[in-house]
Amino acid sequence: MPAIHVFEPALCCNTGVCGPELDESLVRFTADLDHLRSAGVDITRHNLANDPTAFATNPVVVNFLQVAGSPGLPLVLVDDVTVAAGRYPSRAELLRYAERPELGDLGLASAGSCCGSGPDDTAEVATGCCGGAPESAAARAACC
Repeated sequence: MPAIHVFEPALCCNTGVCGPELDESLVRFTADLDHLRSAGVDITRHNLANDPTAFATNPVVVNFLQVAGSPGLPLVLVDDVTVAAGRYPSRAELLRYAERPELGDLGLASAGSCCGSGPDDTAEVATGCCGGAPESAAARAACC
């Protein structure tokens, strides 16, 4: 099973519900990770404020930070290969990285999208994705 490591900027918390503004992408990402972990997926989060050693001891992360700096975070590695940077991956991406597509119907948290893919609700409505139907396993399978 692939090992997924997420290197995040210094955050006061990893839930997205701390501070003056709610970070919906972080809330969604946290919920997706919790469900995937409960299914046995190997995902580790590293917060720059709480786990700086993980950043300093991984040569891929060190090289990334030398080029992009902390504004380039989050950085997502699968078996030490960079798969995403500067944003949190979608649920579909996490399932692909984990090589566990069968976990797609676990009822993971959605960010309001019929596909649970994030902030692209407008594009989905414009293209007819899910036909404006409420989120369901059948709707996700039909358009995602």
